[in-house]
Amino acid sequence: MTRGDLFVISAPSGAGKSTLCRLLLERMEGVAFSVSHTTRPPRPGEVDGRDYHFVSQEEFEAMVSAGEFLEWARVHENLYGTSRRAVMEMLSSGLDVILDIDVQGAAQVRERFPAAITIFILPPSWKVLEERLEKRGSEDRERLKVRLRNALAEMEAAHSYQYVVVNDELEVAYEELSSIVSATRCRSARVLAGMDMAALRPSADAWFLDQG
Repeated sequence: MTRGDLFVISAPSGAGKSTLCRLLLERMEGVAFSVSHTTRPPRPGEVDGRDYHFVSQEEFEAMVSAGEFLEWARVHENLYGTSRRAVMEMLSSGLDVILDIDVQGAAQVRERFPAAITIFILPPSWKVLEERLEKRGSEDRERLKVRLRNALAEMEAAHSYQYVVVNDELEVAYEELSSIVSATRCRSARVLAGMDMAALRPSADAWFLDQG
């Protein structure tokens, strides 16, 4: 069975990363999402085990000590981490795995898993980013300021990613993102690893072998 690829997708809050990741899962076969662990409390409508594994700070720190995370980071005063074992099991089963993580976590993954494909999602402008965050209405004014300050720093990291997708029109951004996944699946190493090369060789009695 051909091993899947690991896709690391990062973006500042409000760029639409979560929506794009959801569309990939809904529309592309063979794609799985790595559900992160977090100490952040659930937002309205979020489900434990689907959106995140919501754990206490003590549980999270115990997992860090046990080396259970492929990456982990503190973001907006909360802790987030990706289960190493869960990711490796999905990759080994042939699934392409999507990691929706911040720039700190992405840097750790690049160091520990150099084959990962990294993608950064940008908003079309700072004004649009502000409008999207304000429209979300999930934080008070002070927390919104923290997110905007962090967004400014996070966007500086876009240069360290292999691909950048600007999310101005959602469908256009999705097409660009899915094209990156499709192109990765067509790399020679991956395609040939999954083929029966013997089927591409002629039989001993092939008619042209005896021709001059």
